[in-house]
Amino acid sequence: MAKKDTHNFDGATMTAEGMLYNGFICQPIDEKCEGCDRARPFEGQSYCYTYAQPATKWNLGRCNFATHVKAETKAQVKVNPLKASKRASKGK
Repeated sequence: MAKKDTHNFDGATMTAEGMLYNGFICQPIDEKCEGCDRARPFEGQSYCYTYAQPATKWNLGRCNFATHVKAETKAQVKVNPLKASKRASKGK
């Protein structure tokens, strides 16, 4: 059975400031948001159903709501050799 899309903009209206939905003025998605699963079309433009101003989520780097961007992995953590040998001797 297919999962029903519960994130549509029922009851939304367009205003001069943007799309009015649940009491919030929503701005269209940023070009960095293209491909995100949270973007939904409404009257010819796409809007994020999670965040009202998606462009501001990208100001400090990656949007934490982005489903299309993979998280960067950090380099391996340096392990203290003394602690590692103790763990190995205990069988952990």
